[in-house]
Amino acid sequence: MRVGVPVETRPGERRVALVPDAVPRLIAAGLEVVVEAGAGRHAFASDEAYAEAGASVVPGDILDSSDVVLTVAPLDTQQAARLRPGTITIGFLPPAETELVAALAARSVIAFSMELVPRISRAQSMDALSSQSLVAGYRGALVAAQRLPRFFPLFMTAAGTVAPAKVLVLGAGVTGLQAIATARRLGAVVQAYDVRPASADEVHSMGAVFVELELESLEGSGGYAREMTEERAERQRQLLTPYVADSDVVITTAAVPGRRAPLLLTQAMVETMRPGSVVVDLAAESGGNCELSRPGEDVDHGGVLVWGAKDVASSMAVHSSQLYARNVSNLLLLMTHEGEVVPDFDDEIVAGCCVTGGPA
Repeated sequence: MRVGVPVETRPGERRVALVPDAVPRLIAAGLEVVVEAGAGRHAFASDEAYAEAGASVVPGDILDSSDVVLTVAPLDTQQAARLRPGTITIGFLPPAETELVAALAARSVIAFSMELVPRISRAQSMDALSSQSLVAGYRGALVAAQRLPRFFPLFMTAAGTVAPAKVLVLGAGVTGLQAIATARRLGAVVQAYDVRPASADEVHSMGAVFVELELESLEGSGGYAREMTEERAERQRQLLTPYVADSDVVITTAAVPGRRAPLLLTQAMVETMRPGSVVVDLAAESGGNCELSRPGEDVDHGGVLVWGAKDVASSMAVHSSQLYARNVSNLLLLMTHEGEVVPDFDDEIVAGCCVTGGPA
């Protein structure tokens, strides 16, 4: 079967679904790999590298000639219309993109969404949300350090002592933990809060202090937090305000796949921060944790910089592509038997991430 890797066309997307290092595994499984010329250029994966790895590099569109299509960002409806019935697609595909999902279903495409890979131990190597969150957390801490007009670490000099920056991370999932770890490596004093008290041990293991609020736990299934009521959200914001006011940097990371990001920082809370402070909102593209953030924009509010994240994983396309390629390859190989991709819908991983073309 022919596995196609097209050029990503969505604005801002610099990643590629398959890197050259991942090609030999697919070929060893009996699959043919075809890469559209230039597909890996933004991730510094050359056409020559793909060819040396055993892939065929083809100029022009490969969608209508592929049995399996691997992407990072979702295809658009025009691309979906070019797929042959029975084609298998694997990539990010939010079910909320109803027009695209309908277009894929109309073409009898079997579409798998990387957002929907079950959060179970057997599927960890396919968990693209986690691998890309790792990149986002790291990048978010670096942005904060770059934009803060002061040092992160403690300095003791002949000219006096420079106190370390105070960083508050809201959300202690994969993104938050990586932001904590990176801020700590840079020398900041870090505190973190999460609605799941069980996260405290992980926060402590990173060398940070866990902020404990007198609120009920919102531990949910699959490693995610449960949605909170507005009354609880408001109480949480009130209790967090003193910690926000005392911070030089606040990094927000709370997101729920398929839903709007929860509001953690109001304008009034930002106004309690000292001028020169920085807010990094890593959930800006899904509605924002900060009331003032705008995706891809810097917002100056009373001397506080609010940085709205956009295409964060793509900004580190080399490693984000390497990680994503492993996730996608592992899911594809799970469904591959003797050179044929045959999804087994009795497998909870396969069934769990299938959006169209699966069992009724």
